[in-house]
Amino acid sequence: MAKNSKWQDEYWLLLLQLYLQKPTGVKPMYSKPLIDLSMELHIEPQQIFNKLCQIANLETPRIEHIWEVYGQNPRKLKRAVNLLREMWGFNNALEFYEGVETIESFEKDFKPIADDTTLTPMMLVLILDVYFRLTPITMVAETPEVQELAKMMKLQPQEVVEAMEAFQHCDPYLNRKDVADGALAQACQKVWRRFGNAEPQDLESYADQLKEYFK
Repeated sequence: MAKNSKWQDEYWLLLLQLYLQKPTGVKPMYSKPLIDLSMELHIEPQQIFNKLCQIANLETPRIEHIWEVYGQNPRKLKRAVNLLREMWGFNNALEFYEGVETIESFEKDFKPIADDTTLTPMMLVLILDVYFRLTPITMVAETPEVQELAKMMKLQPQEVVEAMEAFQHCDPYLNRKDVADGALAQACQKVWRRFGNAEPQDLESYADQLKEYFK
C-alpha cells in the first residue's frame, strides 16, 4: 500500500504561514523553508512554489477567505497550523503510518546518501557543477572554488574533493581504470547519469537555484 500525496485545503494554512515568513512573499523554489514544507507534505517543490504564487495573487475565493481570516493575524494562524499538525496521525504520525510504504521521489535528493555523512544528492549536483569548472589537478582542498563550496554547504573541503574524485570515475574523458565503490561512488554515479551529459548552462542554472537552500 502506498501513501499517495494529494492536495488538501488545510495545506493552504501551512503555505500561508510560509508566505508570511520574513521576508514576506513567494519564497525561492529551493529555499530551505520551502523544501522543508515540501518534504513534510510530500509535495513537489514546484507545486508548493506555484501555490505560493497563487497566494500572492489571491487567485481564488478560497485563498481570499483564508487571507482575510489569517493574513493579518499571525498568532491565530500559528494556532491553526499547530492544531492541524497535532491532528495528523492522531498526534503520532510515525506510528500512524507504520508499515505503510511511502513513495519518495524528490525527497531523496535532500536526504543523506548514507548514515555516516551529511552529503545529499542535491549537494552532489552542486559539486558536479564546480567539477566541470576545474581540472583534475585543481580538484584539491586548497583550491578557492572547493573551499568556497565547502563553506557554503558546511562541509570540510576534503569532503568536496572526495566527491570530485568519485565523479572522476564517472567521467568518460578521464577513462579511469581503477574501480570506485561505496555509497559515495554509487550516489555520484546516479547524479552523473542524471546531469553529467546535460548542457553546462542547464546544470549551472539548476545549481544556482539549489544554492538558495543554503542561504
